Amino acid sequence: MSPLAQRPFLKMNGAGNEIVVLDLRGTDVEVTPDEARAIAAAPGSRFDQLMVLHDPKTPGTDAFMRIRNNDGSLSGACGNGTRCVAWTLLRGTARDACMLETDAGLLPCRRESEFGFTVDMGAPRLRWDEIPLSEEFADTRGIELHVGPADRPVMHTPAVVNMGNPHAIFFVGDAEAIDLARIGPMLEHHPLFPERANISVAQVLDKESMILRVWERGAGLTLACGSAACAAAVASARRRLTGRSVRVSLPGGDLLILWRTSDDHVLMTGPVELEHEGVFAPEIFERTA
Repeated sequence: MSPLAQRPFLKMNGAGNEIVVLDLRGTDVEVTPDEARAIAAAPGSRFDQLMVLHDPKTPGTDAFMRIRNNDGSLSGACGNGTRCVAWTLLRGTARDACMLETDAGLLPCRRESEFGFTVDMGAPRLRWDEIPLSEEFADTRGIELHVGPADRPVMHTPAVVNMGNPHAIFFVGDAEAIDLARIGPMLEHHPLFPERANISVAQVLDKESMILRVWERGAGLTLACGSAACAAAVASARRRLTGRSVRVSLPGGDLLILWRTSDDHVLMTGPVELEHEGVFAPEIFERTA
């Protein structure tokens, strides 16, 4: 029997981004890719990202967090899921802040309201080899990549940013007009992206707001992606399309992104929602042994 059988979990969402929080602190249990896929396939625990909490590695942190996409692959960051974890850790306490750790670094979290949280996502990585890309580009505000005919591309010259995950952001006139379900998988696996990439289409409305749709690597089309919202805000500010503070409207809701000048860190503020609490039925893991 899987050690995850009968384990409690929280089914949540952050701005529509489907999240499952699994607290494995105090154990040496790890979630395998097969187990993650089994959890995502079960009706009561479907997720875009699975946030798995382990015992802290660094003094002063509340938990070490591993993130799996619904295809079982590991993710370097999930801002919407991190807010859900912050709510979980602070629930029923008088505390208003916590510190999480991932392989990508430390993530300070702050409660803004009962169901609103800010996550410090750290500084963006902007060099081509930090994204990473398979070819050198001196200017990552726009790289040579297009979709469709070279003389009339559907979209072209994406900005690339790493916010814990690699992101490619195409700025377009109408985000809804792009068939991201068709284009996203092809670009996710493009040879330029050796670690695959999250693919976003961004429509800038004014200096303080934009519309964003995202194809997430390992998860597909999602209602929201926090790290993509951060990446898009950084990319638009670098192109001077917006300022460093912007409201990013995704299909599942709005996120407020601030690219702070004092330390280059990106702060993301948004909502969380608890949908239900559950326990993993043993039978969902029958084919993972």
